[in-house]
Amino acid sequence: MFNELKGRSAIVTGSGQNIGRGIALALAKAGVNVMVNGLRDRKKIEKVAAEARALGVQAHAMLADAADPVAIAGVVEETVKRFGSVDIAVSNVGIRPHQSIMEITVEDWHKVINVDLNAAFYLAKAVIPHMRKRKWGRMVCLSGSEWLIVWPNRAHVNAAKAGLNALVKSVALEHGCDGITANCICPGWIDTVRELKNYPNFEERIQHAKDTLPLRKIGTIDDIANTCMYLVSDMGRYTTGQSINVNGGEVMI
Repeated sequence: MFNELKGRSAIVTGSGQNIGRGIALALAKAGVNVMVNGLRDRKKIEKVAAEARALGVQAHAMLADAADPVAIAGVVEETVKRFGSVDIAVSNVGIRPHQSIMEITVEDWHKVINVDLNAAFYLAKAVIPHMRKRKWGRMVCLSGSEWLIVWPNRAHVNAAKAGLNALVKSVALEHGCDGITANCICPGWIDTVRELKNYPNFEERIQHAKDTLPLRKIGTIDDIANTCMYLVSDMGRYTTGQSINVNGGEVMI
């Protein structure tokens, strides 16, 4: 499966753990060379890169702030230098501070918007020229359920996620003629490591999800990675400008 992806190259931001790691390794299993990116923890991204290489592909780990346009442009250039191209770009960085509107400072607002929205724009700006040259590209952005059902005490996150879904539609509209698709994956409750300070009453909320979701369970990292593989492979070649909700039926549109 995914033989058509062998030899392609990908960047996955925020891929030292959780969903980013799962996507990076799923790509590696399909024969895709992977640039593993993280912000602070070199050991984590080096481990993921080593796991990817063990699957028979080229992989490199690079610390860089995905919310810094100069830094992420450097990651893109290094990817092209090492692998010869950048065909797949996965934007998987995000923060979700728990703050009421009146608690959010101007600095808080700009920080969330920069990480949760601007980082995807910076990545798109850096990779699209390379994809246009090859007349082939796949961009996938990890969004969230906040674009559908706004959460209390997350005005900045809600706004950023809504903007992210609009951004991929714009990329899809303007660059479909270049052979580029762009889509969002919007995870619901997924079994990942979280900063619990941003999820008050977390255990109760997880149990409620298990009791009330139509599928009566929370999702796995593989559920998100599999959706990503659909979007970047030939199976998803006619899917673009979409926001795919992988949420166990929590929200249906």
